[in-house]
Amino acid sequence: MMGSMPSLSGAASTEDADDVRPRVSLTLLSAQHALIHAQTALLPLIFLAIIDEFDVGVDQIGYLVAIGSLLSGAIQLGYGALTRVVSRPAILGVGGLVFGGGMAAMAATTSWLPFSVATIVSRLGGSPQHPVGNALLAEQFRPERRSLAISIHIAIGNLGTVAIPVVGGWVIATARWPTAALAVGLPAIVVALAILLLVREGGADREAAIAHGTTFQALRSLRSERELLWLFAASSVAAAGRGLGLVSTFVPLYLSLVLGLDTGTVAWMYMLLLVGSVPGPIVAGWLAERLGHRPVLIATYVAGAASLALFPLAGSNIPLVLVAIGFMSAFVFEESSLLQGLLAEVTPPRIRDVAFSGYFTLMFGISAAWAAGLGALVGVLGNDAGLPITFGIMAASYLVASLVVSRVHEPARRRGPAHVEPAPDPGHG
Repeated sequence: MMGSMPSLSGAASTEDADDVRPRVSLTLLSAQHALIHAQTALLPLIFLAIIDEFDVGVDQIGYLVAIGSLLSGAIQLGYGALTRVVSRPAILGVGGLVFGGGMAAMAATTSWLPFSVATIVSRLGGSPQHPVGNALLAEQFRPERRSLAISIHIAIGNLGTVAIPVVGGWVIATARWPTAALAVGLPAIVVALAILLLVREGGADREAAIAHGTTFQALRSLRSERELLWLFAASSVAAAGRGLGLVSTFVPLYLSLVLGLDTGTVAWMYMLLLVGSVPGPIVAGWLAERLGHRPVLIATYVAGAASLALFPLAGSNIPLVLVAIGFMSAFVFEESSLLQGLLAEVTPPRIRDVAFSGYFTLMFGISAAWAAGLGALVGVLGNDAGLPITFGIMAASYLVASLVVSRVHEPARRRGPAHVEPAPDPGHG
Protein backbone atom coordinates (compact mmCIF):
# COMPACT_ATOMS: atom_id res chain seq x y z
CA MET A 1 0.00 0.00 0.00
CA MET A 2 1.42 3.37 -1.01
CA GLY A 3 0.65 5.36 2.11
CA SER A 4 0.55 9.12 2.55
CA MET A 5 3.20 11.63 1.61
CA PRO A 6 5.87 12.17 4.30
CA SER A 7 5.01 15.03 6.60
CA LEU A 8 7.36 17.98 6.79
CA SER A 9 6.93 17.86 10.55
CA GLY A 10 8.48 14.47 11.00
CA ALA A 11 8.98 10.91 9.82
CA ALA A 12 7.05 7.76 10.36
CA SER A 13 7.09 6.86 14.02
CA THR A 14 8.81 3.79 15.32
CA GLU A 15 5.48 2.01 15.71
CA ASP A 16 5.01 2.45 11.92
CA ALA A 17 8.25 0.58 11.30
CA ASP A 18 6.42 -1.86 9.00
CA ASP A 19 6.18 0.99 6.47
CA VAL A 20 9.99 1.16 6.29
CA ARG A 21 11.10 -0.67 3.14
CA PRO A 22 14.88 -0.47 2.88
CA ARG A 23 15.05 -1.89 -0.64
CA VAL A 24 12.58 0.70 -1.92
CA SER A 25 14.63 3.41 -0.24
CA LEU A 26 17.86 2.10 -1.74
CA THR A 27 16.36 1.86 -5.24
CA LEU A 28 14.94 5.38 -5.31
CA LEU A 29 17.87 7.04 -3.53
CA SER A 30 20.30 5.32 -5.90
CA ALA A 31 18.29 6.55 -8.91
CA GLN A 32 18.38 10.07 -7.53
CA HIS A 33 22.11 9.74 -6.88
CA ALA A 34 22.73 8.65 -10.49
CA LEU A 35 20.86 11.69 -11.82
CA ILE A 36 22.86 14.05 -9.60
CA HIS A 37 26.10 12.50 -10.83
CA ALA A 38 24.76 12.76 -14.37
CA GLN A 39 24.38 16.50 -13.85
CA THR A 40 27.97 16.75 -12.63
CA ALA A 41 29.23 15.00 -15.75
CA LEU A 42 26.84 16.80 -18.11
CA LEU A 43 27.56 20.38 -17.04
CA PRO A 44 31.11 20.49 -18.52
CA LEU A 45 29.64 19.40 -21.88
CA ILE A 46 26.90 22.05 -21.63
CA PHE A 47 29.51 24.68 -20.74
CA LEU A 48 31.34 23.90 -23.97
CA ALA A 49 28.09 24.35 -25.89
CA ILE A 50 27.10 27.71 -24.36
CA ILE A 51 30.50 29.47 -24.48
CA ASP A 52 29.75 30.91 -27.91
CA GLU A 53 25.97 30.98 -27.52
CA PHE A 54 26.07 33.10 -24.35
CA ASP A 55 29.43 34.79 -25.12
CA VAL A 56 31.15 33.79 -21.85
CA GLY A 57 34.73 32.94 -21.01
CA VAL A 58 36.33 30.08 -19.15
CA ASP A 59 36.90 32.38 -16.18
CA GLN A 60 33.15 33.01 -15.79
CA ILE A 61 32.47 29.27 -15.97
CA GLY A 62 35.16 28.69 -13.34
CA TYR A 63 33.52 31.21 -11.01
CA LEU A 64 30.13 29.54 -11.49
CA VAL A 65 31.55 26.08 -10.70
CA ALA A 66 33.34 27.41 -7.60
CA ILE A 67 30.25 29.22 -6.28
CA GLY A 68 28.04 26.19 -6.86
CA SER A 69 30.48 23.85 -5.12
CA LEU A 70 31.01 26.11 -2.13
CA LEU A 71 27.30 26.78 -1.57
CA SER A 72 26.23 23.16 -2.04
CA GLY A 73 28.99 22.06 0.32
CA ALA A 74 28.33 24.67 3.00
CA ILE A 75 24.59 24.03 3.13
CA GLN A 76 25.17 20.37 3.98
CA LEU A 77 26.25 21.28 7.50
CA GLY A 78 22.70 22.40 8.22
CA TYR A 79 21.07 19.07 7.45
CA GLY A 80 22.15 17.66 10.81
CA ALA A 81 19.76 20.16 12.43
CA LEU A 82 17.05 20.00 9.76
CA THR A 83 16.59 16.22 10.11
CA ARG A 84 15.44 16.78 13.69
CA VAL A 85 12.30 18.59 12.51
CA VAL A 86 11.82 17.39 8.92
CA SER A 87 11.75 13.78 7.77
CA ARG A 88 14.66 12.61 5.65
CA PRO A 89 12.37 11.44 2.81
CA ALA A 90 10.77 14.89 2.73
CA ILE A 91 14.18 16.61 2.57
CA LEU A 92 15.34 14.29 -0.22
CA GLY A 93 12.06 14.58 -2.11
CA VAL A 94 11.80 18.37 -1.95
CA GLY A 95 15.50 18.66 -2.73
CA GLY A 96 14.99 16.44 -5.76
CA LEU A 97 12.13 18.64 -6.98
CA VAL A 98 14.35 21.71 -6.67
CA PHE A 99 17.19 19.87 -8.42
CA GLY A 100 15.00 18.70 -11.31
CA GLY A 101 13.20 22.03 -11.54
CA GLY A 102 16.53 23.85 -11.69
CA MET A 103 17.68 21.65 -14.57
CA ALA A 104 14.38 22.18 -16.40
CA ALA A 105 14.64 25.95 -15.84
CA MET A 106 18.20 25.85 -17.17
CA ALA A 107 16.92 24.38 -20.43
CA ALA A 108 14.67 27.41 -20.88
CA THR A 109 17.38 30.05 -20.35
CA THR A 110 18.69 32.20 -23.17
CA SER A 111 21.46 34.17 -21.44
CA TRP A 112 24.28 33.67 -18.94
CA LEU A 113 22.78 35.18 -15.77
CA PRO A 114 19.58 33.09 -15.62
CA PHE A 115 21.59 30.06 -16.71
CA SER A 116 23.94 30.61 -13.75
CA VAL A 117 21.08 31.05 -11.29
CA ALA A 118 19.37 27.87 -12.52
CA THR A 119 22.65 25.96 -12.26
CA ILE A 120 23.24 27.04 -8.66
CA VAL A 121 19.64 26.31 -7.67
CA SER A 122 19.88 22.80 -9.09
CA ARG A 123 23.18 22.20 -7.28
CA LEU A 124 21.58 23.28 -3.99
CA GLY A 125 18.62 20.98 -4.64
CA GLY A 126 20.98 18.02 -5.01
CA SER A 127 22.93 18.82 -1.85
CA PRO A 128 20.93 16.65 0.62
CA GLN A 129 21.63 13.45 -1.32
CA HIS A 130 24.96 12.55 0.24
CA PRO A 131 24.54 13.35 3.96
CA VAL A 132 20.80 12.76 4.31
CA GLY A 133 20.61 9.83 1.90
CA ASN A 134 23.50 7.95 3.47
CA ALA A 135 22.18 8.57 6.98
CA LEU A 136 18.76 7.23 5.95
CA LEU A 137 20.30 4.06 4.49
CA ALA A 138 22.49 3.63 7.57
CA GLU A 139 19.40 3.70 9.78
CA GLN A 140 17.34 1.32 7.66
CA PHE A 141 19.80 -1.48 6.87
CA ARG A 142 21.01 -4.04 9.37
CA PRO A 143 24.65 -3.47 10.39
CA GLU A 144 25.87 -6.53 8.50
CA ARG A 145 24.17 -5.29 5.28
CA ARG A 146 24.78 -1.57 5.70
CA SER A 147 28.13 -1.39 3.93
CA LEU A 148 26.88 -3.11 0.79
CA ALA A 149 23.80 -0.87 0.68
CA ILE A 150 25.90 2.30 0.85
CA SER A 151 28.31 0.87 -1.72
CA ILE A 152 25.45 0.13 -4.13
CA HIS A 153 24.11 3.64 -3.58
CA ILE A 154 27.50 5.11 -4.49
CA ALA A 155 28.15 2.73 -7.41
CA ILE A 156 24.83 3.51 -9.09
CA GLY A 157 25.56 7.20 -8.61
CA ASN A 158 28.85 6.65 -10.39
CA LEU A 159 26.96 4.94 -13.21
CA GLY A 160 25.44 8.32 -14.00
CA THR A 161 28.94 9.76 -14.31
CA VAL A 162 30.13 6.98 -16.62
CA ALA A 163 27.12 7.10 -18.95
CA ILE A 164 27.01 10.85 -19.55
CA PRO A 165 30.26 11.38 -21.54
CA VAL A 166 28.82 9.12 -24.26
CA VAL A 167 25.04 9.56 -23.98
CA GLY A 168 25.10 13.24 -23.00
CA GLY A 169 27.52 14.13 -25.76
CA TRP A 170 25.33 12.38 -28.32
CA VAL A 171 22.16 14.16 -27.11
CA ILE A 172 23.85 17.56 -27.23
CA ALA A 173 25.19 16.87 -30.72
CA THR A 174 21.84 15.70 -32.09
CA ALA A 175 19.24 17.66 -30.11
CA ARG A 176 21.22 20.55 -28.48
CA TRP A 177 22.03 21.13 -24.83
CA PRO A 178 18.55 22.16 -23.52
CA THR A 179 17.27 18.68 -24.42
CA ALA A 180 20.17 17.11 -22.50
CA ALA A 181 19.34 19.27 -19.46
CA LEU A 182 15.69 18.19 -19.62
CA ALA A 183 16.76 14.55 -19.96
CA VAL A 184 18.22 14.86 -16.45
CA GLY A 185 15.75 17.31 -14.91
CA LEU A 186 12.44 15.65 -15.78
CA PRO A 187 13.38 12.13 -14.53
CA ALA A 188 14.73 13.79 -11.37
CA ILE A 189 11.30 15.28 -10.70
CA VAL A 190 9.65 11.87 -11.18
CA VAL A 191 12.11 10.18 -8.80
CA ALA A 192 11.64 12.97 -6.23
CA LEU A 193 7.86 12.47 -6.28
CA ALA A 194 8.35 8.72 -5.85
CA ILE A 195 10.58 9.35 -2.80
CA LEU A 196 7.91 11.57 -1.26
CA LEU A 197 5.23 8.95 -1.86
CA LEU A 198 7.04 5.69 -1.12
CA VAL A 199 10.02 6.19 1.19
CA ARG A 200 9.60 6.11 4.97
CA GLU A 201 11.93 6.20 7.96
CA GLY A 202 11.51 4.65 11.37
CA GLY A 203 12.49 7.72 13.37
CA ALA A 204 14.87 5.96 15.79
CA ASP A 205 17.80 8.21 14.85
CA ARG A 206 15.71 11.37 15.36
CA GLU A 207 14.54 10.24 18.76
CA ALA A 208 18.10 9.39 19.80
CA ALA A 209 19.40 12.73 18.49
CA ILE A 210 16.75 14.80 20.30
CA ALA A 211 17.27 12.86 23.53
CA HIS A 212 21.01 13.48 23.27
CA GLY A 213 20.63 17.28 23.28
CA THR A 214 20.72 20.19 20.85
CA THR A 215 22.32 20.17 17.41
CA PHE A 216 25.11 22.39 18.70
CA GLN A 217 25.79 19.92 21.50
CA ALA A 218 25.84 17.10 18.96
CA LEU A 219 28.33 18.99 16.79
CA ARG A 220 30.53 19.66 19.82
CA SER A 221 30.38 16.01 20.80
CA LEU A 222 32.01 15.07 17.48
CA ARG A 223 35.27 16.30 18.98
CA SER A 224 35.17 13.56 21.61
CA GLU A 225 34.49 10.77 19.09
CA ARG A 226 38.01 9.43 18.60
CA GLU A 227 37.13 7.09 15.74
CA LEU A 228 35.37 9.85 13.82
CA LEU A 229 38.31 12.21 14.19
CA TRP A 230 40.74 9.62 12.78
CA LEU A 231 38.30 8.88 9.96
CA PHE A 232 37.88 12.58 9.12
CA ALA A 233 41.67 12.96 9.13
CA ALA A 234 42.18 10.00 6.79
CA SER A 235 39.55 11.27 4.38
CA SER A 236 41.03 14.77 4.39
CA VAL A 237 44.48 13.45 3.49
CA ALA A 238 43.22 11.01 0.85
CA ALA A 239 41.08 13.72 -0.76
CA ALA A 240 44.21 14.65 -2.74
CA GLY A 241 43.67 11.48 -4.79
CA ARG A 242 39.91 11.02 -4.68
CA GLY A 243 38.75 9.02 -7.70
CA LEU A 244 35.76 11.08 -8.82
CA GLY A 245 37.31 14.47 -8.31
CA LEU A 246 41.05 14.96 -8.43
CA VAL A 247 42.06 11.78 -10.28
CA SER A 248 39.30 12.04 -12.88
CA THR A 249 40.25 15.69 -13.44
CA PHE A 250 44.02 15.33 -13.71
CA VAL A 251 44.25 12.10 -15.74
CA PRO A 252 42.80 13.63 -18.94
CA LEU A 253 44.99 16.72 -18.48
CA TYR A 254 48.11 14.54 -18.18
CA LEU A 255 47.18 12.43 -21.21
CA SER A 256 46.56 15.51 -23.34
CA LEU A 257 49.08 18.08 -22.13
CA VAL A 258 52.03 15.85 -21.21
CA LEU A 259 51.69 12.81 -23.46
CA GLY A 260 50.17 14.82 -26.31
CA LEU A 261 47.45 12.29 -27.14
CA ASP A 262 44.60 13.31 -29.43
CA THR A 263 41.09 14.04 -28.13
CA GLY A 264 39.61 10.73 -29.22
CA THR A 265 42.33 8.69 -27.53
CA VAL A 266 42.03 10.73 -24.35
CA ALA A 267 38.25 10.19 -24.37
CA TRP A 268 38.37 6.39 -24.51
CA MET A 269 41.22 6.21 -21.98
CA TYR A 270 39.11 8.43 -19.71
CA MET A 271 36.19 6.01 -20.12
CA LEU A 272 38.54 3.13 -19.19
CA LEU A 273 39.38 5.00 -16.00
CA LEU A 274 35.75 5.74 -15.08
CA VAL A 275 34.37 2.28 -15.78
CA GLY A 276 35.79 0.94 -12.51
CA SER A 277 33.75 3.44 -10.49
CA VAL A 278 30.64 1.25 -10.82
CA PRO A 279 31.71 -2.33 -9.90
CA GLY A 280 34.56 -1.26 -7.61
CA PRO A 281 32.47 0.12 -4.70
CA ILE A 282 30.10 -2.86 -4.85
CA VAL A 283 32.94 -5.39 -4.69
CA ALA A 284 34.61 -3.40 -1.90
CA GLY A 285 31.34 -3.25 0.06
CA TRP A 286 30.88 -7.02 -0.32
CA LEU A 287 34.41 -7.62 0.96
CA ALA A 288 33.92 -5.15 3.82
CA GLU A 289 30.89 -7.10 5.00
CA ARG A 290 33.08 -10.19 5.36
CA LEU A 291 36.48 -8.80 6.33
CA GLY A 292 35.64 -5.42 7.87
CA HIS A 293 36.00 -1.93 6.43
CA ARG A 294 39.41 -1.10 7.83
CA PRO A 295 41.48 -3.93 6.26
CA VAL A 296 39.76 -3.53 2.89
CA LEU A 297 40.25 0.24 3.01
CA ILE A 298 43.96 -0.08 3.88
CA ALA A 299 44.48 -2.57 1.03
CA THR A 300 42.67 -0.22 -1.34
CA TYR A 301 44.85 2.71 -0.28
CA VAL A 302 48.06 0.76 -0.84
CA ALA A 303 46.99 -0.63 -4.23
CA GLY A 304 45.67 2.78 -5.27
CA ALA A 305 48.95 4.44 -4.30
CA ALA A 306 50.87 1.96 -6.45
CA SER A 307 48.65 2.63 -9.47
CA LEU A 308 48.92 6.41 -9.05
CA ALA A 309 52.70 6.19 -8.85
CA LEU A 310 52.92 3.89 -11.87
CA PHE A 311 50.92 6.26 -14.08
CA PRO A 312 53.59 8.98 -14.54
CA LEU A 313 56.44 6.45 -14.27
CA ALA A 314 55.08 4.73 -17.39
CA GLY A 315 56.21 7.73 -19.41
CA SER A 316 55.18 7.54 -23.07
CA ASN A 317 54.94 3.74 -23.02
CA ILE A 318 51.26 3.58 -23.96
CA PRO A 319 50.71 -0.12 -23.10
CA LEU A 320 52.13 0.54 -19.62
CA VAL A 321 50.02 3.72 -19.36
CA LEU A 322 46.94 1.61 -20.08
CA VAL A 323 47.96 -0.88 -17.39
CA ALA A 324 48.29 1.99 -14.90
CA ILE A 325 44.89 3.38 -15.89
CA GLY A 326 43.37 -0.08 -15.49
CA PHE A 327 44.79 -0.40 -11.98
CA MET A 328 43.62 3.11 -11.09
CA SER A 329 40.16 2.19 -12.38
CA ALA A 330 40.21 -0.85 -10.10
CA PHE A 331 41.44 0.82 -6.89
CA VAL A 332 40.82 4.60 -6.67
CA PHE A 333 37.00 4.60 -6.60
CA GLU A 334 36.36 2.40 -3.56
CA GLU A 335 37.82 4.74 -0.94
CA SER A 336 34.79 7.03 -0.73
CA SER A 337 32.22 4.25 -0.27
CA LEU A 338 34.38 2.41 2.26
CA LEU A 339 34.91 5.56 4.32
CA GLN A 340 31.20 6.30 4.33
CA GLY A 341 30.42 2.71 5.31
CA LEU A 342 32.98 2.91 8.10
CA LEU A 343 31.50 6.25 9.19
CA ALA A 344 28.10 4.58 9.50
CA GLU A 345 29.67 1.77 11.56
CA VAL A 346 31.53 3.91 14.10
CA THR A 347 28.92 6.68 14.54
CA PRO A 348 26.34 6.37 17.34
CA PRO A 349 22.76 6.84 16.01
CA ARG A 350 22.26 9.91 18.20
CA ILE A 351 24.81 11.90 16.16
CA ARG A 352 24.56 10.09 12.82
CA ASP A 353 23.01 13.01 10.93
CA VAL A 354 25.43 15.65 12.20
CA ALA A 355 28.34 13.27 11.58
CA PHE A 356 27.37 12.76 7.92
CA SER A 357 26.65 16.48 7.51
CA GLY A 358 29.99 17.44 9.04
CA TYR A 359 31.81 14.82 6.99
CA PHE A 360 30.49 16.00 3.62
CA THR A 361 30.87 19.68 4.45
CA LEU A 362 34.49 19.07 5.39
CA MET A 363 35.13 16.90 2.33
CA PHE A 364 33.75 19.48 -0.10
CA GLY A 365 36.01 22.12 1.41
CA ILE A 366 39.11 19.93 1.65
CA SER A 367 38.69 18.64 -1.90
CA ALA A 368 38.40 22.20 -3.19
CA ALA A 369 41.56 23.15 -1.30
CA TRP A 370 43.49 20.16 -2.71
CA ALA A 371 42.29 20.99 -6.23
CA ALA A 372 43.37 24.60 -5.87
CA GLY A 373 46.73 23.63 -4.37
CA LEU A 374 47.60 21.02 -6.98
CA GLY A 375 46.41 23.33 -9.74
CA ALA A 376 48.62 26.11 -8.41
CA LEU A 377 51.57 23.69 -8.27
CA VAL A 378 51.12 22.85 -11.94
CA GLY A 379 50.81 26.55 -12.72
CA VAL A 380 54.18 27.24 -11.09
CA LEU A 381 56.11 24.21 -12.38
CA GLY A 382 54.46 23.87 -15.77
CA ASN A 383 52.57 20.93 -17.25
CA ASP A 384 55.51 18.64 -18.00
CA ALA A 385 57.00 18.87 -14.51
CA GLY A 386 53.93 19.70 -12.41
CA LEU A 387 51.42 17.11 -13.58
CA PRO A 388 53.65 14.06 -12.88
CA ILE A 389 54.40 15.47 -9.43
CA THR A 390 50.68 15.76 -8.67
CA PHE A 391 50.28 12.02 -9.12
CA GLY A 392 53.22 11.45 -6.80
CA ILE A 393 51.47 13.61 -4.20
CA MET A 394 48.24 11.67 -4.69
CA ALA A 395 50.08 8.36 -4.18
CA ALA A 396 51.76 9.67 -1.03
CA SER A 397 48.42 10.91 0.32
CA TYR A 398 46.99 7.39 -0.01
CA LEU A 399 49.88 5.87 1.91
CA VAL A 400 49.56 8.42 4.71
CA ALA A 401 45.79 7.87 4.81
CA SER A 402 46.31 4.11 5.16
CA LEU A 403 48.38 4.77 8.30
CA VAL A 404 45.78 7.15 9.69
CA VAL A 405 42.81 4.84 9.07
CA SER A 406 44.66 2.01 10.80
CA ARG A 407 44.00 3.93 14.03
CA VAL A 408 40.23 3.58 13.60
CA HIS A 409 38.77 0.80 15.74
CA GLU A 410 35.89 -0.79 13.86
CA PRO A 411 33.16 -2.11 16.18
CA ALA A 412 32.10 -5.74 16.19
CA ARG A 413 29.17 -6.41 13.91
CA ARG A 414 25.76 -6.25 15.55
CA ARG A 415 22.97 -8.22 13.87
CA GLY A 416 19.32 -7.28 13.85
CA PRO A 417 17.06 -4.58 12.39
CA ALA A 418 18.72 -1.22 11.93
CA HIS A 419 15.66 1.03 12.23
CA VAL A 420 14.67 -0.28 15.69
CA GLU A 421 16.81 -1.21 18.65
CA PRO A 422 16.34 -4.96 19.34
CA ALA A 423 15.06 -5.70 22.82
CA PRO A 424 17.12 -8.07 24.97
CA ASP A 425 16.03 -11.67 24.63
CA PRO A 426 15.53 -13.10 28.14
CA GLY A 427 15.70 -16.60 26.75
CA HIS A 428 19.36 -16.24 25.79
CA GLY A 429 22.14 -15.41 28.14
